Amino acid sequence: MAVMNNLTFKKTHLASTLALLMGTSWIGVSQAEETQQVEPQKDVEVIEVSGVRGSLIKSMDLKRATFGVMDAISAEEMGKFPDTNLAESLQRITGVSVSRTNGEGSQITVRGFGPSFNLITLNGRQMPGTGNSRSYNLENLSSEGVSTLEVYKTARAEMPTGGLGATVNIVTLKPLNKPGQHYSVSAKGINDTSNEKGSDITPELAAVYSNTFADDRFGVSVSLSHQERDFQRQEANIQGWQANVDLPDLAESKVIDPRGVDADGKRIGNHFFPKDMNYSINDVQRERTNAQVTFQYKPIDGLVATLDFTGSKAITGQETTGWGIWNEFGGNINAYELDENGTALFADIGGNDGSFTASKNTTEVEARSVGFNLDWEINSIWKVAVDYHDSSNKTDNGADKGLGSDGQVILGSDQLISKIYDYRSGEVPHAMINWRNGTNILSPGEIDSNFSQFIHSPGESDIQQLQVDARWYNEIIDIPLVSVKFGGSRTEQTMGGLSAWSGLRGGPGFNPAYPQIFPDGMFELHNTNNLLDQFTGGGSSLNPNYYYSFDFDEAVARQLAFLTQDVMGSDVYSINPYFDGIDSQSSVTENTTAVYIQTEWDFKVADYQVQVNAGLRYEETDVTSTVRQRVERQVNWESASEWIMQYEQGGTDNFLTQEGKHDVLLPMIDVKVDVTDDVVARASWGKTISRAPLGDLAGGRSLTGSPKPGSRIGSQGNTNLLPFESTNLDFTVEYYYGEGSYAAIGYFKKDVDNFIQTSITQTSIDGLNDIFNGPRYLQAIADIEARGDQATSTAIFDQMLANGNGNAEGKIEPNSNDPLIVWNISQPTNTDSKSVDGIEMAVQHLFGESGFGLGINATFVDGDVKFDVNSLVQQAPLTGLSDSANFQAFYEKDGLSVKLTYAWRDEYLIGVGQAQGSADAPPQFAKSFGQWDMSVNYDVNENLTVFFEGVNLNNETEQGYGRYEEQFLFARQYGPRYAIGARYNF
Repeated sequence: MAVMNNLTFKKTHLASTLALLMGTSWIGVSQAEETQQVEPQKDVEVIEVSGVRGSLIKSMDLKRATFGVMDAISAEEMGKFPDTNLAESLQRITGVSVSRTNGEGSQITVRGFGPSFNLITLNGRQMPGTGNSRSYNLENLSSEGVSTLEVYKTARAEMPTGGLGATVNIVTLKPLNKPGQHYSVSAKGINDTSNEKGSDITPELAAVYSNTFADDRFGVSVSLSHQERDFQRQEANIQGWQANVDLPDLAESKVIDPRGVDADGKRIGNHFFPKDMNYSINDVQRERTNAQVTFQYKPIDGLVATLDFTGSKAITGQETTGWGIWNEFGGNINAYELDENGTALFADIGGNDGSFTASKNTTEVEARSVGFNLDWEINSIWKVAVDYHDSSNKTDNGADKGLGSDGQVILGSDQLISKIYDYRSGEVPHAMINWRNGTNILSPGEIDSNFSQFIHSPGESDIQQLQVDARWYNEIIDIPLVSVKFGGSRTEQTMGGLSAWSGLRGGPGFNPAYPQIFPDGMFELHNTNNLLDQFTGGGSSLNPNYYYSFDFDEAVARQLAFLTQDVMGSDVYSINPYFDGIDSQSSVTENTTAVYIQTEWDFKVADYQVQVNAGLRYEETDVTSTVRQRVERQVNWESASEWIMQYEQGGTDNFLTQEGKHDVLLPMIDVKVDVTDDVVARASWGKTISRAPLGDLAGGRSLTGSPKPGSRIGSQGNTNLLPFESTNLDFTVEYYYGEGSYAAIGYFKKDVDNFIQTSITQTSIDGLNDIFNGPRYLQAIADIEARGDQATSTAIFDQMLANGNGNAEGKIEPNSNDPLIVWNISQPTNTDSKSVDGIEMAVQHLFGESGFGLGINATFVDGDVKFDVNSLVQQAPLTGLSDSANFQAFYEKDGLSVKLTYAWRDEYLIGVGQAQGSADAPPQFAKSFGQWDMSVNYDVNENLTVFFEGVNLNNETEQGYGRYEEQFLFARQYGPRYAIGARYNF
């Protein structure tokens, strides 16, 4: 790239080089503003390089031209992005790795910073997150209408804040950037090899149209797509691990513990037991529909008005069959084996029950964004821009039109002797039940109703944002100042939602006084031969090697028909999630005012051309939180394994409003040096922020509605949480040695203040008494042990009823002489500072005119942000930190394009806290993951292309664990999927 040291030429120089941005419309990024409409000269043949090669060349040129550290992915041609999923495309970029939902890339981690630390923008506009998260789920947005993905890893004063890891800008098609009529239509059939109940072939249709009129002064573009996917997710799962549960005194023949005992005969060190063990088969149907419409009008040269709409709707419905065991601990542990970390590899546990479940849920995510942009180049010195958008993201969990909720029916039996948890071999634990019938198989006639629950939790996130920018180009003062850009914005972001829970709607339970309401024919017996067969110990080797399935709707109908007010007293069976009103409701509003100034300089130092970009951004944010709080009355023990919170009735809920405020000052500077014609060196320093999760900002206190022993938990928000604030330093060297070929290496360091740690405090609340370990509870234990029986939770519950401690409905209510419940209340607080540093390396090489190309990149990160698995104290680690690497090889010539890609991510921390974990907030880790994908395209002629796609060719699986790999949390299996289709371009 030629560089001239002449200020009067500078604007044209920037415009020509940065026009490579191919129509980027980011109001806040200077490169986009430099994009100019250039009238093509007549009688000049324009050769446009497209396909994989063209995409790589455009992306490399974008990287080279910009300030700071930036990477990009460009469309191979209109309507064809390198991957059908935007997250899968982003993982090809150095330092970017993805987390997956249902086998698809969903959210991104950049340089070890997880999804909540990265900002997603659409044409420069901040997008609302999904649910109560700031993270945007990229699998809900199709790629057909996208022209470029830009990943900015260093600070820019002009950018919206929130991207501490990176800011990702999704650039959509603009008709005036490519005058004339163009369209692309494509159709493909998708075969997901895991599918069992849905269609073996599902469609994906897309169309993109762009045209200009009135001498290219008016333009319109439209992008439409619809995708359907049917598949099956198989899963084994443990909800959480309990630390240091009470261990009974057992004979040494019943215990294996390599650590031994201390002088007092107590086990040495910590010990951990699983709260449950579950298996499930999830049959999923997913539909995604996207639409984009853009109108542009250029009434005079230099003035462009743009009106655009982007909408998406994703519906995911699933029916689940599950089975498993639930564990409570104490005197019911009969035998166990621990490893050197104290993790239970084997446990024989009495009491509780075994269950078979059927679930049905539909989740609908609907997003839309309407925006208006006015970009006016007044003259050669001044340029101004105004941008406004109104965007929303609605999530409805429990959107099933018939059921109106996320429903679960649990059937089973408590007629067991013991349950065996065994993880001494294989990759999936076993959970065998010793039934009282003398076998390890329960007969259909022994299956009774346990409980059902129905949940509805809609939520919405909205953003309204106004941005005003102005840029002054220096054509007057003879100094190396190229331009000054300044502006401001006003952003209002609101997140709100509610949750309604029916409670655990009991049935006859395991009460022999009520008749059997489920006929044997309702249950179908299956083997596990094809279940989790990609894991050692899965498939036919799984124990239990059978399960029952039943129809969800039939089970609900039979219970509704039988369980009436007359039969069960006040325990009415209802599928209404609002049976006793709204359980929780909250909203958080953030109003942010920002101003910035950014300057650009160009000068020589010795013989080196130097470009400097320096700026400052100031933001002030007001936070308002409103939380609906229910008034808790008491906790009832309603069945052997179910404890249910009771609330005051009659409109006693109250609304708590709290406010918070913070401001930030964010300086930045980028230095870019052309060391030679082929070598570019960069240095960047600046500050970036990521705001606290919106859910953490919601004040008020809530307690779990199902406070089982060991799970007496609650949460409380903190409106005054400060944002994560990072001071960043980057050094990179890039060598551009050929068309589309380069090598780069970089070092980065991030010092992050205000890390958020969830602190847990133990609290007792007046009036909430605890039946557990109360006088009646202890008397029941004494009665059981006096006759030589084991005091399991089931035996204790039955004994308390026999002792006359139950009410007329067979439930046990607390007494005033019972002790108060001790609750573990978690609350987020700002804590210490932490550092992360790393190295990024990338090589991209095109082998001349041979058609072959290769790309390899890797990122290695480290820091003092890791979770100490050996400590039980509260911690504030960084989620998502991991090394990653990507490989891409392709051949493209004579109409044939073949691309093979591999994405690898090392193990990483998913988060802190487990659904049924103990109060020490144990971690969740994901094991390393590597996936091979492939695509083949063949141009039948210059307009028609046929193609084949293969995703997850190596049938990679997902696995997770707790403090140690022996603390199994999940194993998921999806299978490869393939697509065949055709695309027509004009």
